[in-house]
Amino acid sequence: MRILTLILLCVLTAASGYAQKKGPAANPVFVDKSGVLKWTATGKEAQFFGVNYTVPFAFGYRSHKALGIDPEKAIDADVYHMGRLGFDAFRVHVWDTEIADSAGNLLQNEHLRLFDYLLYKLKEQGIKILITPLAFWGNGYPEPDQNTGSFSSIWNKQKVLVTEAAIKAQERYLQQFFKHVNPYTKTTYGADRDVIAMEINNEPHHSGPQQGATNYVQRMAAAVRSTGWTKPVFYNISESPNYAGAVVKADVDGHSFQWYPTGLVANRTLQGNYLPHVDRYAIPFGDTIAAFNKRAKMVYEFDAGDVLGSYMYPAMARAFRGAGFQWATQFAYDPLYTAHANTEYQTHYVNIAYTPGKAISLMIAGHAFRNLPRNRSYGTYPADTVFGAFRVSYAQDLSEMNTGEAFLYSNNTATQPVNKAALRQVAGVGNSPIVQYSGTGAYFLDKVNDGVWRLEVLPDVFQLSDPFAKASPRKTVRRLVAAQRTMKLQLPGLDGGFVVKDAAGAPQAGSSAGFSVLPGVYYLVKNGTTYVPEQKAFSVAYPVAALPADSVLLTHTPALYADEGGSLQIAAQVAGADTVRLELRHPQAGWQTVMMQQQDGFLYTARVPQQMMQSGPLAYRILTTARNGMTWAFPSGIAGAPYGWDALPAQTWQTVILPKTAPVSLFQAATDEAAISVFTTNWQQNSLQYGAATQYPYITQVMQVSHTEAADKRPPLAWQMFVGNQVQQRSQAAASASKVGVMAQGSPGSAVQLHLVTATGAAYTASINFTDSTMRLYELPLSVFKPTEMLLLPRPYPGFQPLHLSLVRESRLAPERIELLQVVVGDGGKQTSPVKIQLQSIALQ
Repeated sequence: MRILTLILLCVLTAASGYAQKKGPAANPVFVDKSGVLKWTATGKEAQFFGVNYTVPFAFGYRSHKALGIDPEKAIDADVYHMGRLGFDAFRVHVWDTEIADSAGNLLQNEHLRLFDYLLYKLKEQGIKILITPLAFWGNGYPEPDQNTGSFSSIWNKQKVLVTEAAIKAQERYLQQFFKHVNPYTKTTYGADRDVIAMEINNEPHHSGPQQGATNYVQRMAAAVRSTGWTKPVFYNISESPNYAGAVVKADVDGHSFQWYPTGLVANRTLQGNYLPHVDRYAIPFGDTIAAFNKRAKMVYEFDAGDVLGSYMYPAMARAFRGAGFQWATQFAYDPLYTAHANTEYQTHYVNIAYTPGKAISLMIAGHAFRNLPRNRSYGTYPADTVFGAFRVSYAQDLSEMNTGEAFLYSNNTATQPVNKAALRQVAGVGNSPIVQYSGTGAYFLDKVNDGVWRLEVLPDVFQLSDPFAKASPRKTVRRLVAAQRTMKLQLPGLDGGFVVKDAAGAPQAGSSAGFSVLPGVYYLVKNGTTYVPEQKAFSVAYPVAALPADSVLLTHTPALYADEGGSLQIAAQVAGADTVRLELRHPQAGWQTVMMQQQDGFLYTARVPQQMMQSGPLAYRILTTARNGMTWAFPSGIAGAPYGWDALPAQTWQTVILPKTAPVSLFQAATDEAAISVFTTNWQQNSLQYGAATQYPYITQVMQVSHTEAADKRPPLAWQMFVGNQVQQRSQAAASASKVGVMAQGSPGSAVQLHLVTATGAAYTASINFTDSTMRLYELPLSVFKPTEMLLLPRPYPGFQPLHLSLVRESRLAPERIELLQVVVGDGGKQTSPVKIQLQSIALQ
């Protein structure tokens, strides 16, 4: 009997241990003993990819109210689009400041109701939810914070973690929050099978003793579990990395990270190749904290801030999987009804209608994240731009997924599907071997049955200004346009002709010659096939304002310089015009008018006649005829007869045509102050300012740099500027350059390093060592520039990510391929005296 009792005790103990490891069967996922998130039903690895989204709270809520938009209507549209993009993960830091009082009591208000409604709609799309119930900050951004009377209004992000009264308020809040019943789902969050995990708080700023941090995490986790919560609990480890050891000692199931590899809030669109910034995601804790390797890993927020290109997201997904992450949610998806202004978070901008290429790129990234093996390497950049069924290209501004059943692309592509006959899904922007489309919006093709495809076409989008510039709700950065467009298809099962049926069932004939579409949903039915389109209960009403017949939209960025005798193409984005003319004036070549030709989308182009490519200032304007016959002149933006007696003085753009022997300007202190990205770890010891220097008979602007830290602990002071436009505009002169000229002066013994970085991430360096304080021209032959590691600027965040890219080698430094100029102050820590440098200009000669 004693032996039987011992056997039963061992069996029960083992079963108890297994249940504790695996969690209740009601939980859809669990974290196993090795730190892997797995499906409870199958024991297989689980991975999730999606977005953050904020309409129930803060400015997301207020901005919709200000526009008279029902937040529920906005949620309906945006969640539909999340499903359309294939996302299966949602996360947001709940603004506790809007749903809790000073003692931590949960407030049953509109914000909490809308959050519950959002979760209900997400469940309808099969999207899984991870809740972060604490944010610790105000609800104002980008407006001033409101005093909501919550505990987060009393204690800041640091004090709230170490003040006993604040900790008790959080415990009370967490207990009430996780006992709250969602009125739409009739369950608590813990009982909701689509709520699969929680992260205790958003970006905690720990301070004080290490043990205090451990105790805090323990108390928060205990408060959550006291409500009956048995699902995985995550805690942030990357925001306060010095407290990583203390955090890992707490009883949690996993840890959360973020990634902003291009920095944040540049106040302009970043140009250049940022794939080197996402070569890999480095996690330092596994080598120093053994217990960390038994925890699951998630990315609560990520984005390529201020990058408008559509090539970054799948590369980030590849890096995440290589580092072992199983959850990743971008921050933040822009709501449809406010994305025209990009006011909510100006450094982030992604929406299916307003940024179609980026949205498709994010869709492709989700497929990559869910399908790429965990902890697998695909080599280092540039080899890792092709991984499995996925490809990214900076040169083509392209993300691509090519499998047997799906073909997805974010921009024009010439790639052939791997198995055209087996295709069931096509989604993209622009042209491909499957779809020829003249619009600028996204489209989705889904096979319904043999001989039947569902086509969804989104509106065209027209950019009016830089979406990453300082935001204001009073301006529109991108505008949706409903234009009649032509589409040609080469889809399996539609050979021999088909009928195109819109939502109302009105048919039009379709063939390989093409058919006309407006934004909307269509069914493509092969001739001879009987099919009645399904009636969808939900449809999105896009905020498309008709362009009046008497108005024209036009945007254009002029080239600053071009080469004499070279080739110069003028390109503009134009909407609403019947004709577009380019009017050119040159002091030697005279006056000439050239018709601009329409390309796909809104693009119009014209090449400057060769006889006008003479040295001197080339002035030009663009004249357009609206649909009602009215003439508009740009850049003035004035309607009326451009040559009438009462016409206002003409404004023009200007490109200076330079002799091929003229230097190719890379940097001018007088004009490029706003174009650089600066990096230093200590602004108290380092400074970068602008001042004036006298060079008789001129007074010129100079960049003034000081660097005064001791050599043994001096971090770099560096800056970067995108120069690809200047180099490409003068490609012939750049190709023949043999040296770099630097107009500068520096304190004796000081130094600067120049890095020239090509479009492929290959970097070359040379130094200037100053021996006197005279402003003069230093000339560095290109032959002295040696390969070096590219400096990753803007600085990736979190700060433990690499600051340099592994060496990328090319056969030679081709000056016409230079895209980035990087200047590093100092000589690598050898100098001990203070450094003072003035830079006036840098040019290829």
